Amino acid sequence: MYKETVMRILIVEDEWALCDAIARSLRNLAYSVDCCHDGQEALDLLGVEVFDLVVLDLNLPRIDGMTVLRELRKTDCETKVLVLSARGEVADKVAGLDAGANDYLTKPFHLDELAARIRSLTLRRFTQSDVVLTCGSLNFDTKARVASVGSVALSLTRKETGILEYLMLNQGRPVSQEELIEHVWDSSVNSFSNAARVHISSLRKKLRNALGYDPIRNRIGEGYVMEDSE
Repeated sequence: MYKETVMRILIVEDEWALCDAIARSLRNLAYSVDCCHDGQEALDLLGVEVFDLVVLDLNLPRIDGMTVLRELRKTDCETKVLVLSARGEVADKVAGLDAGANDYLTKPFHLDELAARIRSLTLRRFTQSDVVLTCGSLNFDTKARVASVGSVALSLTRKETGILEYLMLNQGRPVSQEELIEHVWDSSVNSFSNAARVHISSLRKKLRNALGYDPIRNRIGEGYVMEDSE
């Protein structure tokens, strides 16, 4: 479905044991990984090397991670940045995303979830321009941003399209409502809003009508899962 490309990832994390664990996990997944442990070293590396994605802790010595992010975005808007932080408040996440982060993962986290977030962030960059995501007989053209079943295009709103794309990029993995809001909505919507549930409910109804079944499952306490079987 997409062409394989070796991706370069920079991990900026001052907890050496955690940094090593992340690096080992990502190298096992065939990523090329470099590590550094303070903000100044990160800026020095980013000034001379090209990375596809930066896994960036916020609480760093010498120069903090938020400053690193802001400095990077002054000259580079393409490199994906996934922030790691023990700061889990909504305001902290909004600040990180507003500063230019592409995703925000709160510590502690599972390495499998980190890997899934990285796949979501980098898939579109490393796919062919006409890539089509599939889930059973459901197709999603990422270039045209059109979902279809067979030759019949589905009539989806912009938010429904965003939800569907994110769930299809993360097939088989539970996606929480909060994570959907972070990726599909702007910072004006909080995790307690009913907006996400309304749009998800409408999307599921349209998928049931088109497919004859609902490919989105609820996992209690975990989130929504896109599955390719009835």
